Amino acid sequence: MKLIICLVLCSLMLSCTKKPEVKIVRDIHSYSNPQQVRIRHVDLDLDVDFTARILKGSAALTIERAPGAADAPLILDTRDLAIESVEAGAKVPFEVGRRDPILGAPLTIWLPRGATRVLIHYASSPRASALQWLEPAQTAGKKHPFLYSQSEAIHARSWIPIQDSPGVRVTYSARIRTPAGLKAVMSAEQSPARGADGAFLFRMTNPIPPYLIALAAGDLEFRPMSARTGVWAEPSVAGAAAREFEDTEKMMQAVESMYGPYRWGRYDILVLPPSFPFGGMENPRLTFATPTVLVGDKSLVSLIAHELAHSWSGNLVTNATWSDFWLNEGFTDYVEQRIQEQVFGRQRSEMEAALAVEELKRELVTLPAKDQILHIDLAGRDPDDGGTEVPYVKGALFLRTIEREAGREKFDAFLRSYFEHFAFQSITTQDFLDYLHEHLSVDLPIDEWINKPGLPSGAALPSSGALQAVADAAGLWLKGGRALKDLPSSGWTTQEWVHFIEVLPASLSVARMAELDRAFRLTRSANAEILQPWLLLSIRRGYKSAYPRIEEFLLTVGRLKFIKPLYEELARSPEGLRMARAIYTKARPGYHAIASASIDGILKPTL
Repeated sequence: MKLIICLVLCSLMLSCTKKPEVKIVRDIHSYSNPQQVRIRHVDLDLDVDFTARILKGSAALTIERAPGAADAPLILDTRDLAIESVEAGAKVPFEVGRRDPILGAPLTIWLPRGATRVLIHYASSPRASALQWLEPAQTAGKKHPFLYSQSEAIHARSWIPIQDSPGVRVTYSARIRTPAGLKAVMSAEQSPARGADGAFLFRMTNPIPPYLIALAAGDLEFRPMSARTGVWAEPSVAGAAAREFEDTEKMMQAVESMYGPYRWGRYDILVLPPSFPFGGMENPRLTFATPTVLVGDKSLVSLIAHELAHSWSGNLVTNATWSDFWLNEGFTDYVEQRIQEQVFGRQRSEMEAALAVEELKRELVTLPAKDQILHIDLAGRDPDDGGTEVPYVKGALFLRTIEREAGREKFDAFLRSYFEHFAFQSITTQDFLDYLHEHLSVDLPIDEWINKPGLPSGAALPSSGALQAVADAAGLWLKGGRALKDLPSSGWTTQEWVHFIEVLPASLSVARMAELDRAFRLTRSANAEILQPWLLLSIRRGYKSAYPRIEEFLLTVGRLKFIKPLYEELARSPEGLRMARAIYTKARPGYHAIASASIDGILKPTL
């Protein structure tokens, strides 16, 4: 069998020796013109101004012209940037176009013939959609302010004038100056030396899409976990984070054994304050992560497995447009499952995969057909609208189904060659399908998976006996056949507790909820994955004993996965809507702009 795998892999690798750069496709979410004039490198020189809540300085762009485009202007994406001047040896004319609520505004620069570098002096806006500025009270240490960026999908343009498309890959370097006592970190290699002016110095030599350029600044401490992994966090959080994530090196070795070497040097994790709107963001060399996964038992480190997997699927091979988002997330969910299986066992990986599929099925009921397909149409829409469970879970199910049809050994060899062939390139869904057709024979309704709503019949669905045992135990209690004290809950994992809450019926009485709460103190759970579905059920059933905890949770956590469903559920009744708006008035200043934009659409508050 090993000989067969070797032969398959070698044949694939030999067929991939020529790696022409994938052609840039038109991106409907960018004003830029990389087909004519393309950015190759970005050199940032920025001051972090916490008082004004702006980044101020310059971006020097190294450009390359296509044949026949000697006179074409350079067109960049911006959003609410204050452009002070533009130079290419001397000052050159520029124009900021009309602002679109989704795309921002184009910046058109007329350059002299032969110019290969342009210097833009600018400042971001205090309302930059990528940046969150936190007061000391919003941090763990309560003493120093904090800044972090979130550039995916098209928010890099709110702090860098750039061709903000995932199809345009750039290298970058940066000089970042912070107030005394605060450290800056970026998604790049950090120089051990400081600049003469005290600046933190960074460089990223691998070409990446702009949404992976990332910055944070605050009172940060580093804890190593292995020779190439470590944790950045506020001092009071760093120790717990390093203990929680200590298996990161094992995860890296697991992926390397399947899909080839890690190509980014280090893999570190930055634990952010709880306002971070996502579970994690796969910024190369430095994953940005929510503190809500720090529960002390490693039960939520699938998040790290997911962000690490992006080092191959997403960062190494990237979706060329946001309609191809499933190429990032579906592949990553699949690789995440394989990591979890290797490091923690198949029972755990299947349990987590099964919970994800159940979440997908619940969401499919609420989504229009156009949003249930993998190659999604986002014309006229914010690409953030495509961030449902579909590209993640349906995408992973597609790959699981290919694996089942081809066999794991052949599919692993195929994926390894895929990552090698398209390394450091941005590709479309059609590029993947062409490569699949050329290198792996499977008899599947591929068009149904890619372009049709719902889940195709015959999907390789995960199965979890552990979750079924939990559902059976819940059923016995509900029917009076077992007392709560006799439930086998003492050894339940986070995933089993989540499933227990999710299988409770919509008709569950307040009295029975109170019984559960007395036995297991669910309302006071410190584990957000368990607490949030309990609070959701509390809203649905009118369990008012949990209402103070709902407000407390919404005021302290900004992760959209948790807060959006709670606000949506509250908004279903007049009383709940009043409660939601009252809470949101206090909570909104502490949310990231991406989160508040989403909740604004639910509550339509008067701001």
